[in-house]
Amino acid sequence: MTSEHSVPQPPTSRWQRVRQRYRISTRAITMTAAGLVSFGLLVPMLLVPVPYAVEASGPTFNTLGEVADHPLITIDGADTYPDDEGELRLTTVTTAGGPGFPVTAGSVIRGWLSGHMLVQPAEAVFRPDVTEEQRSEVAAQQMASSQQNATVAALTQQGYEVPATLTVAGAVPDSDADGVVEAEDVVTALTTPSGAHQIETYQDLSDALAATAPGSTVTLTVDRDGVATDLEITTGPDGSGGSVLGVFLSAEYDYPIDVHIEIDNVGGPSAGTMFALGILDLLNPEPLAGGHVVAGTGTISPDGQVGPIGGVRLKMLGAQRDGAEYFLAPAANCGEVVGHVPDGLQVIQVATLDEAEQAMHAIADGTAADLPSCAD
Repeated sequence: MTSEHSVPQPPTSRWQRVRQRYRISTRAITMTAAGLVSFGLLVPMLLVPVPYAVEASGPTFNTLGEVADHPLITIDGADTYPDDEGELRLTTVTTAGGPGFPVTAGSVIRGWLSGHMLVQPAEAVFRPDVTEEQRSEVAAQQMASSQQNATVAALTQQGYEVPATLTVAGAVPDSDADGVVEAEDVVTALTTPSGAHQIETYQDLSDALAATAPGSTVTLTVDRDGVATDLEITTGPDGSGGSVLGVFLSAEYDYPIDVHIEIDNVGGPSAGTMFALGILDLLNPEPLAGGHVVAGTGTISPDGQVGPIGGVRLKMLGAQRDGAEYFLAPAANCGEVVGHVPDGLQVIQVATLDEAEQAMHAIADGTAADLPSCAD
């Protein structure tokens, strides 16, 4: 009995011989081709601009040191005491994805996967009706205002009188001052239930309002076109038990000494507190930092109130990266700080410049462990 067997035929082409030699299956060829096609499609997709903003920790700057070969803060007209051992670092956040700086899908994915970046829809960070040029101009104005406020707050904290001409720029809509004050009114006095107060400095006005209960009727005396004019206003709450007038003021200061702050490519108002501490450190024989590296953030008002800022978590990461042992955070940002403090960094909450200065003394004295943190 015989049976038939198929006889293999020799490969007819070089490709068939390669397949037979290396046993490459049709399925493997198909999968490889599909992978190459997918990769070829994925790469362009990763390079496509997407409507997101990616924020990351930016550089930190020592307000007691130099930037681009020049001192960040210089003071003329008073004795200064350089601090070569400690550091007072202002912190920054870098943002990509705004007008003129689109981010790609690849950058967004990297941001999502990183614990050191924050990804948000672009409209949550940038107003769509504001151009990059306009945004840069506002940031520069905020920085200039921050430096001015820091100078006034620090010099006042140091005991200097800083005379000011306070001019009305406008009123808060629907406040009691709306329709009462006029642009270009110059504030000269304020009469509250406790008595009359001559307004010669910003601190004079701030102190008088802080001691006045909200809802009080006060008399604001202004110079209107050379004529003294009394304006009755019912105050609003300032959130701390004192009052606000509901008036926007522009201030022109007569500084007793010259303070110059120079830092390029950094905008916004959030460096004010660290600028003020840097000025105080330079004016005091005993260094505030006490040989430590202290970082921080927070806006500053001329009367020394420390205000909240954005990106505090990223700023803490930048502080830790650059060697900070302590971080001064605005009390109003504490809710964002809790549970996100980097290892090895002590976060201290401050609400005023005076509290920030006292915190610096405690750090120098080695008693910083007793300072209020955002967990308290």
